[in-house]
Amino acid sequence: MHTRDTLKVNAQGHLEIGGADCVELADQFSTPLYVLDEQYLRKMMRVYRDTIANEYGNGTVLYASKAFSCKAIYAIAAQEKIGVDVVSGGELYTAVEAGFPAERIYMHGNNKLPEEIDYALDCGVGTIVVDAYSEADYLDEACARRGIVQTVLVRVNPGVEAHTHAYVQTATPDSKFGFSVQDGAAENMIAYLLGKKNLRLAGFHCHIGSQIFEKQSFVLAAQKLIAFTAKMKEKFAYEASVLNFGGGFGVWYTVEDEKIEPEGYCDYVRALLETVKKDCAAYGLKKPAVVIEPGRSIVAEAGITLYTVGAIKEIPNVRKYVAVDGGMFDNPRYCLYQSKYTPVLANRAAEKACELVSVAGKCCESGDLIGVNMNLPKAKTGDILAVLTTGAYNYSMASNYNRNPIPPVVLVKDGKAEYIVKPQTYADIARNDVVPDYLKR
Repeated sequence: MHTRDTLKVNAQGHLEIGGADCVELADQFSTPLYVLDEQYLRKMMRVYRDTIANEYGNGTVLYASKAFSCKAIYAIAAQEKIGVDVVSGGELYTAVEAGFPAERIYMHGNNKLPEEIDYALDCGVGTIVVDAYSEADYLDEACARRGIVQTVLVRVNPGVEAHTHAYVQTATPDSKFGFSVQDGAAENMIAYLLGKKNLRLAGFHCHIGSQIFEKQSFVLAAQKLIAFTAKMKEKFAYEASVLNFGGGFGVWYTVEDEKIEPEGYCDYVRALLETVKKDCAAYGLKKPAVVIEPGRSIVAEAGITLYTVGAIKEIPNVRKYVAVDGGMFDNPRYCLYQSKYTPVLANRAAEKACELVSVAGKCCESGDLIGVNMNLPKAKTGDILAVLTTGAYNYSMASNYNRNPIPPVVLVKDGKAEYIVKPQTYADIARNDVVPDYLKR
């Protein structure tokens, strides 16, 4: 377990997060339950914000809200004086409803819908990252109708292939995202955008993947993007004033991953910033504003999910299943990516693990698993199982499969816990169902 001041085993032998006993949290709020450690996620926001401020000066941290989106997270980001990026009208709506300053919002998406673009313009979103010719055309026309000029970046693929899961690699030439610098596609798109009267091209955006632990990947991406910037200056007399390097910083899930303390992420950012300074000087470029978009590394380790153990089924010489009251409806990542997690029996957190089990969910699906070969003490019905590092992409990707309610989310700090997402009820799930009159006869 990757322990810290706000995630540890307490004197009662229980798992504790944010000063709150997880057994008491399960008793108070029921399970399944998402829990977020406010102190940790604030610390991560500050690590990135302060590193850029102290080491570079001209830059912005954006919280990549696709990792976890709700009004409270935007309220925290606003208090910490960072920006956010959004990838849908729904995320944008949530941020705006939370009172987040629209000028500090960046909007992404490879297929932004016309109504999403209109909504972004009407909200006054600061920057839109363009990812298609059709989008550039619609955006330019929509701005003309409003009599405004919109700041944009163009998403480019620098050709850096980070060491990560194949499903989340996004910088290879074959990607639904962006324009490749290798085949001239990015260059052509830049020429196209420079011809748009109602769009102001501020610079370039790239994102090389997710769950990346190698600093050199970010360094190489910076080198390639700056070389491309110099090429565009020479060819079009256009010099980018903003370089957005995306996110992708890795986090700890299991013993297979590196344990990085919050301050350790400074090293990743420093390596990136040093490369920007050095290479810009070498090419005679002005120092651009640097933008990064951490999401997972801010919220993933801040979050855990609590379950109650139910049925236990042992198949001799095959495997042992420990079933919980959640499953793929609150965490689909094992089904999608075979993602690995670390489980802890929260009510017996000090006990040593002694057996490998498969933790199964309650959905009517053979593949509904939280994980296989998970090391636990001998579990019993009624135990509280905590799965660590679930703050990112769990609530965000949750569904009502089998009409199971999506679990609530509580924020904990100094031992106090409050809902930031209320529990769903069966009535919530069925609220938009309609039975046509002819079926009532």
